[in-house]
Amino acid sequence: MTAVVWFKRDLRTTDHGALARAAVQGDVIPLYVFEPEYWAEPDVSGRQFDFVRESVRALGDDFAALGVSLVVRVGQVTDVLRDLQVETGFDTLFSHEETGSGWTYARDRAVAGWCGANGVTWHELAQSGVVRRLNGRDGWAAQRNAYLRQPQIVVPERLTGPDLASNPVPDLTQADHCPHRQVGGRPQALSLLGSFLTERGQTYRKDMSSPVTGEHACSRLSPYLAFGCLSGREASQATAARQREVKGTRTGWGGSLKSFQARLAWRDHFMQKLEDEPALEHNCLHRAYEGLRPAVPDAARLAAWQAGETGLPFVDACMRYLNATGWLNFRMRSMVTAVASYHLWLDWRVAGLHLARQFTDFEPGIHWPQAQMQSGTTGMNTIRIYNPVKQGKDQDPTGVFTRRWCPELAGVPDAHLQEPWLWDGAASLLDRGYPAPIVDVAAAAREARDRVWAVRRGTAFKTEAARVVDKHASRKDPQGHFVDDRAGRRGRKTSPAKDTRQMGFDF
Repeated sequence: MTAVVWFKRDLRTTDHGALARAAVQGDVIPLYVFEPEYWAEPDVSGRQFDFVRESVRALGDDFAALGVSLVVRVGQVTDVLRDLQVETGFDTLFSHEETGSGWTYARDRAVAGWCGANGVTWHELAQSGVVRRLNGRDGWAAQRNAYLRQPQIVVPERLTGPDLASNPVPDLTQADHCPHRQVGGRPQALSLLGSFLTERGQTYRKDMSSPVTGEHACSRLSPYLAFGCLSGREASQATAARQREVKGTRTGWGGSLKSFQARLAWRDHFMQKLEDEPALEHNCLHRAYEGLRPAVPDAARLAAWQAGETGLPFVDACMRYLNATGWLNFRMRSMVTAVASYHLWLDWRVAGLHLARQFTDFEPGIHWPQAQMQSGTTGMNTIRIYNPVKQGKDQDPTGVFTRRWCPELAGVPDAHLQEPWLWDGAASLLDRGYPAPIVDVAAAAREARDRVWAVRRGTAFKTEAARVVDKHASRKDPQGHFVDDRAGRRGRKTSPAKDTRQMGFDF
């Protein structure tokens, strides 16, 4: 019997349930499809395509070591499967479940229809703590944690399968100049995991918030987790093993590794939101916020924010850094999103699409819930309007990051670096090409706060907010751990999680 294993966001051969199940049945056709329609979507980019192409190439090397060839095709998946069925007569398809965009959801429905019409049995397996067709958040934590505790799935050391041709992979996106982008592939993922758990991660808890220190102290595993070069279970279990090694050492490792485990849990928590309510990619989670911001953005403000030319130094430095690297630590992701949504009054969908393209590690299940959370449209999270001036002073006190990415500000003294408009020499900055601020930071924040709170005071707000909390809020105990409904029935008080700094993904 021959089975096709369709790879999507699971570009590895380790801890791969779909591959292991197929291998038990007989011959295996490992398949990756580059889909031109997907790569033309507005939320993807060349930096992501290049990362995936590198990761697929590394996956091919792993399959060669297992004795079979990875089949790489280009086109619509249903057309590719049709051609493969003609070539091989396969009648079984395996893959992992995917919590993706509306486009991938529609694509999967088309695949299900094709399978049903062509006598193919499609088996979809979980590959994370995300639970499909979940009825409510009560009990979710127990299911997620049970999955993470299961042994990693072992794939046979040798596989058999037909020798099939692959297609050459064309450039499917426009050129995307990202000179410091991370390189795709499982070898890079394993190297980063090792260095984080043994060296870089020791100061993770205290250094994650600043882009200066976070670049080194954060794990930098996010793109490898997003595209499945590394499974979440691998990362969690490796971290747990390291936690046992450093227990009681008082070196900072214990706190840092605990924080990292918490972020792995938050990762699944936020992906579960999109799994449960796919429409939040396009619609405000709390419907009262629809129409709050203009659907057509202020073009000048949007362009300035995208290019890092708002005249707000720390915001500009972060945006330029993101453009060049494809990565930004979580606190700064929150800040640039909040500035776009509140100070510049841009709709979260508009700003979110740009950031989706800029992040090499774009993961829809994290990105869109976070875009809404940082824009104040969930109805259940604290309205958090970051002060970009204060953030610059707090997270870049010496100005090394700001000056590196905004060299026009090299001559501005430390005291005025984050507010150069207050400096006596501010007029000279225009000559150097650095703009005046496009908004008054304090005034814009006050106006945004008044508008958002006006919605919250509406008569129908609480009813809708209760629905959102019941469906999407985490259940946590007084110590901040994820729990399920049974913990509450044992007498421990449980409640939806408060909106705290621990809701970050500083990978």
